[in-house]
Amino acid sequence: MAILVDGAHWPAHDRHWCHLVSSESLDELHGFAAALGVPERAFDRDHYDIHEELRAAAIDRGALPVSARELVEALHRSGLRRQPGLS
Repeated sequence: MAILVDGAHWPAHDRHWCHLVSSESLDELHGFAAALGVPERAFDRDHYDIHEELRAAAIDRGALPVSARELVEALHRSGLRRQPGLS
């Protein structure tokens, strides 16, 4: 099992944001995010949006830094990828 985080490249709300995912299960992802202090409202279908400061903390806790492409490919391989508009 692995938690993956891509680069903080998306600007919004005076910060840069990235995506936090699990390569195995949503339970693993939710547990990791909760331990990191990420609010539930940051969850979006198959990932959490986290700001760049939390990215560093996630890596310190064992998340693997990957490219955005690698992150999406891992989601597809795991079967966890959810397309926009689908629940």
